[in-house]
Amino acid sequence: MSAAELDRAVALLVRQVGHWQQPRWAAVAEGGNVSRADLVHRLVQEIADLAADAEGEPRRDVPRLAHPMALPDQLRVVAADLVAAGSPAAVLAGAAATVTATRSVL
Repeated sequence: MSAAELDRAVALLVRQVGHWQQPRWAAVAEGGNVSRADLVHRLVQEIADLAADAEGEPRRDVPRLAHPMALPDQLRVVAADLVAAGSPAAVLAGAAATVTATRSVL
């Protein structure tokens, strides 16, 4: 069930931000001092780190692409990697909670 929860959380976030243009990405996230793009990139990196840990691979920096409109696709990819790595349900549930928390402050 946790893989489904993660998929749903990612889908909801992507639906929320997938149509954003540069000005919305550059805006400061609610209650913070970083842009929305920085916040979502941080989320992508956290999920990528969880996937690397699950695969027993070294953690690598997720590249920051030229346009933040690529962030939803990056999130989809790293979330799929996390599921494909056979992560325990608790890890998937934690990742889903992190995605949901990020979504709530965008």
